[in-house]
Amino acid sequence: MKLRFIWPGKTKDEHLRALIAEYLKRLQRFVRCDVVETRQFSGGSSVDKESARMLDALPAAGVTVLLDVDGREWSSHELAAQVQRWENDAVKEIAIVIGGENGVSSDLAARADKRWRLSRLTLTHEMARVVTVEQLYRAYAINRGLPYQK
Repeated sequence: MKLRFIWPGKTKDEHLRALIAEYLKRLQRFVRCDVVETRQFSGGSSVDKESARMLDALPAAGVTVLLDVDGREWSSHELAAQVQRWENDAVKEIAIVIGGENGVSSDLAARADKRWRLSRLTLTHEMARVVTVEQLYRAYAINRGLPYQK
């Protein structure tokens, strides 16, 4: 299986960028990972332009998971079980999409197979990147019985 993380723009905060890199390094012990940073736009039509770039980055087959405030919250163990189901179903690729500061277009939202809400708290988009990668690493640690998850 492969995880593809898709988000607009580079992570500007060097500390958060370092955390993302650290968790990606850990995660890659279990699964192939790819990060696609699409072009970030500003202005009135930014959502449509950003979403079009993210749509282009989606794999042709696989599962698309959109981080969405109206999505389903998973506990770490529920996420681990979901990852296990994807592996058992031989899903080739999971695309994790984190939209920009103004969200995503309805076209991109319609492509989502799952909608994942990280928290009821409001997180910056850069912080959401860190939490997403860390939680997926934690899910693999749970599934492998590693002590990290405790």
